[in-house]
Amino acid sequence: MFDSLMQLLDPEAIVLGSDASTNEEIIRVLAERLESLGYVKSSYADAVVRREMTIPTGLPLERADNVAVPHTDPEHVLKPGIAMGTLRKPVTFANMEDPDEKLPVGFVFLLAINDKDKQIEALQSVMATIQNPEALDGLRSARTLDDVRAVLG
Repeated sequence: MFDSLMQLLDPEAIVLGSDASTNEEIIRVLAERLESLGYVKSSYADAVVRREMTIPTGLPLERADNVAVPHTDPEHVLKPGIAMGTLRKPVTFANMEDPDEKLPVGFVFLLAINDKDKQIEALQSVMATIQNPEALDGLRSARTLDDVRAVLG
């Protein structure tokens, strides 16, 4: 199951131990990676930031470092991919279930999906990973791409 996440996760779009201090900053860091790798258009980062303000993606996991899965409309995407960031210190995202609740987020999976079927597959892969506390602990301590591959397969 984790194999498919690693297949959608571009190794050059993985940022480990980011010092980003806001949700917008980590979204822009990851979006810049996806843009430079040819996954998304230049409009993508702004579109994700705007969407996050109105339709938040923070997922509560009852951890000190929850997860966010920001994304936007397919019109900003050139080819499907996922960028992942871990944060040195959690940043605040709004809870997707209760936008008034702020969550400390330590893991961000930025989805660039332009196909409805791929979006479901990508979300299933991300959900399988984030529902596995050992996988998140492994990603939290990952310092290299090999460490990430060891966790995700």
